[in-house]
Formats: sequence, structure tokens, C-alpha cells
Amino acid sequence: MFSKNRFWIVGFFLLLPWMHGMAQKVELKQGRNAIDVLVDGKAWTTYRHTPDPAKPLAAPGILQTKPVLWPILSPSGVPMTRSYPFEKVAGEDTDHPHHQGLFFTVDEVGAKNNLFWGNSKAELPAIQHQKVLAMKSGKKKATLKTLSKWVGPDKAALLDEERQMDFLVLSPGQYAIDFDISLKALDKEVAFGDTKEGMFAVRIAQFLTEKATGRYLNSNGQELEKGVWGKRANWVRLQGEKDGRKLGIVIFSHPSGVNSPTYWHARGYGCFSVNPLGQLDFQKAHKEADPKPFGLVLKPGAKAVFRYRVLFFEGELDGKTVEAAYQKYIKP
Repeated sequence: MFSKNRFWIVGFFLLLPWMHGMAQKVELKQGRNAIDVLVDGKAWTTYRHTPDPAKPLAAPGILQTKPVLWPILSPSGVPMTRSYPFEKVAGEDTDHPHHQGLFFTVDEVGAKNNLFWGNSKAELPAIQHQKVLAMKSGKKKATLKTLSKWVGPDKAALLDEERQMDFLVLSPGQYAIDFDISLKALDKEVAFGDTKEGMFAVRIAQFLTEKATGRYLNSNGQELEKGVWGKRANWVRLQGEKDGRKLGIVIFSHPSGVNSPTYWHARGYGCFSVNPLGQLDFQKAHKEADPKPFGLVLKPGAKAVFRYRVLFFEGELDGKTVEAAYQKYIKP
């Protein structure tokens, strides 16, 4: 006969397939300055659309000049983003305080001095949240749509940014966020400089840096910063190890987005960025024979669309598995 303990052990393992098939609830909770994203009531990330004057950043003199997602946790709760400059944590690097969680911005917007990417000390230029357009929680998916304005140093709005973020539970060990971001020029033409300082980026946790355990791999099979930086690719995977477990981040670039297959501003020290607008800088850095600017220009009312998926995973993902996930992502 089974003992009571054996009965419960057997019952637990019989329930495991059902438990793994359970549909997690992805919930959005709106606050005054931020929107929390929870999976079955547990924190996943927070969309900090507006600086909270009651909670200044831990870095002296540093401002939040754009909406950011911070922190972002893995499915089991491991921080995947650097804490700084929101918090100071022993052992973390404190360079580049404008690298704040997951963010979308770029320098040289409409003028050389419109440094949206690099600014974290002046009030302007800044990307200013206007309103939530839609917000829906649900089974394995939540959707958030927002409107922001890109405002230059002269206080003139240059661009409207409409952003849709779909927060997805793909499996117990894989969460993803799909981004569909459009930039629309307002009453004046907006020309973007070809600068490496951008654009869609995650400032990663310390364990994912190359001086720790992090290793880049791109869709062409190239590895490490020296292999992926400034190159075109459909996706880049960053994988590392924390407390004996492998986990990481993949960014997929959708082929319908601007200047695809895109360029990557992926640095070993911790800046993991997609930058479709840095073409000239990257071609010059790689000493291409005839470097050419991409030269994105938006006439009044015209839009540019940027589409990405960010996958946060636990376990090990090889290149073949990531490629299959990419094909699934881009499938109509």
C-alpha cells in the first residue's frame, strides 16, 4: 500500500502536465505615474511612463526623460535589467545613467543637438507621455497602447509616438513583449541623423555582461560584441548564467520594420540595442568601401514603424531554436 506521502507525491506528478498547461492571467494595474504588469498576481515589469517626483532616481542629478520598462523579471523572478540609476546595488556598474531599463529613443532627431538618447540631466529634450489609448488584461496576454510626444529643447513637439505593447506568456519559462511603435512627424519635416546612439535598447543585468557570463549570438552565427556590433541581423540572443541556471534575452526584429534586417548596437558591457538608424556610423566603423547614410526623413504627417519582440527565457536556447522562434514570430 502507498503511504500518505507517496500518495501525494504521485498525485503531484500526475498534476504536473495540467499545471504547466494552466493559462496564466496577465494583468495591467494603472497607477498615477506607472502601470504594473503582473502574471498571476506576481510582478513581471512596470511601465514607468512619467517620472514620479516622490521617487527621485538614486543617481544624483539624473532624470528620467523617456518612458521605460523597469524592472523586468524573468519568469522565476530573476532581475534581467540593471537596477541603476533607479536603485544602487553593490557590484553593479554605474556608467551611462541614461540607459534605464528597456527604452526607445535616439539622438539627432531633427537637429544635431536634439539628443533624446543621451540626455538624462536636462528637462528637455524628452519623450513625454500623453495618455493611455487602450489597456486590456487577459489570459496569457495583456495589451497596452499609449501616446507620447517627442519634445525638443525649444519646447516644440517634433513627433507623436504611438506604442502598442503586448505582454505574452509563451510558456512557463518564456515571457515576451511585442512592440509596435510608430513615429509620426507633426507640423514640420523631421530628419534623423545616422548615429549609433540609439535606439530600442535594454540595459541588462550585470550577470549578462561579457565580463560576467553573458554571450551574444546573432542570426548569422556571429558571437560576442566583436561579432554582432554594427552588423545586420534578424535577431540577437544574449545568454548567461545566474546561480547555476542559464537564462537570457532575445530581441527579434520584424522584417516589416524600418531598415530591416536591422543593425545592432550591442555592447559587451551591457547595452543591448537595436539601431536601424545608425547605418552610416556602423558602415564607417566596419570600414565599408562606400558607406551610405540611411537618412530617414519624415514629412509632416508621415510615419515610420518599428516592430520588435523581446523574449525573456529560462534554460538554454541554441541558435536553431531561436531561429524557429523567430520564424514563428514573423509568420503572418
